[in-house]
Amino acid sequence: MEDMKNISNRINISASRVQRKKKIAKMAKMTLLGLVVLLVVSYAIVGLIYNSGNFSITLDRNLYFQRNLIIYDDPEYKVFRTELRAETIESLDNISHRWLPDNLHDHPGGSHNGENYIAYTFYIENIGDMISNYWTEIEIVDVISDVDEAVRIRVYKNDEYVTYAKMGSDGNPEPGTIPFMSDDLVALEHVQNFKPGDIDKYTVVIWLEGSDPECTDNILGGEIKIQMNFNSEFVEK
Repeated sequence: MEDMKNISNRINISASRVQRKKKIAKMAKMTLLGLVVLLVVSYAIVGLIYNSGNFSITLDRNLYFQRNLIIYDDPEYKVFRTELRAETIESLDNISHRWLPDNLHDHPGGSHNGENYIAYTFYIENIGDMISNYWTEIEIVDVISDVDEAVRIRVYKNDEYVTYAKMGSDGNPEPGTIPFMSDDLVALEHVQNFKPGDIDKYTVVIWLEGSDPECTDNILGGEIKIQMNFNSEFVEK
């Protein structure tokens, strides 16, 4: 009788061990599955961010529906759109600002990228019958490997340009540039007295400045996404 009890106990212990092993294996599978799902979601998010290009423009719908402002990159095709996207460049090597063509702002519209720089020309126009205004901002949407430390963003507006760069590591503006307003906000402008028929032409040029002390091997393989927004009201970041 005692032997039967011992055998029964051993069977119960073995069964418990098997059940624990099954639970542990199930938990391990669930954990692994969770990690895979997390990686897939993360990859999808990154893909959505960077597959849309390095530079894009968005228009607040209120600027169209309430103020009759539109954006376009083809003067022969003026339709309402809330977003414009520049053609992306797979990789950017560093260059000097001196290598940029002098007539980038003369392009009629759309992408006109060159060797190791992004260039995009577009317009905003008041097609209504009332004087209006708009806010425009340029923001860093995402960045990998601190590429923003060496990036340059030149904005031509009606043939006049300003070049923006992140503040230098020594606490001073980079030569010939205006510092970013913050880590994420490059520039902000309030355009007023925008009359019916008025058109503002923008050309945005983006490159990595080789003369920047932060342009080192540390930023190799990095990426950056920049967005220019046209808003009906000031949006505090």
